[in-house]
Amino acid sequence: MKTQKLDAAALKDATPLLRAGEQILLSGTVYTARDAAHKRLFAALDAGDPLPFELAGASIYYAGPTPTPPGMAIGSCGPTTSSRMDPYAPRLLDLGLCCMIGKGGRSQAVCKAIIRNRAVYLCAIGGAGALASDCITACEVIAYEDLGCESVKRLTFCDFPLIVGIDCVGGNLFSRA
Repeated sequence: MKTQKLDAAALKDATPLLRAGEQILLSGTVYTARDAAHKRLFAALDAGDPLPFELAGASIYYAGPTPTPPGMAIGSCGPTTSSRMDPYAPRLLDLGLCCMIGKGGRSQAVCKAIIRNRAVYLCAIGGAGALASDCITACEVIAYEDLGCESVKRLTFCDFPLIVGIDCVGGNLFSRA
């Protein structure tokens, strides 16, 4: 199977063509958000306040990078367990989020929202955060700095290796026998 290179800015247009099990190399802007950041994003939505980034066409990586060593763009940056964000994902997908990146399976509600919104769930390799950081060329905290590693960050990926875990036509690596 050939690995395809994709740009994060064009991912929304590519999601209808992606299938569970395909390998991709993703480049471009991706945002980090974990549990605490998702709670704040929802508080902002509920209050009618603007979010720190535009959801339409965006990709969120469920990661909390370690402190940045000298000479590096970012510290270790592996995925966290995605199911912890399942209570938040359907609403964010309905508001335009096109891609989530993490590890592990997702709830039925998230799978339905992925299909409904023609989105995608991509899986990063757990336990390889130090290697993954080599594929991140820039990192900037853009919101909730007080949350430390769980702050919202804007990352720049360069050929970040991922596997399509759940596609927009119902393909799901986690439901295969």
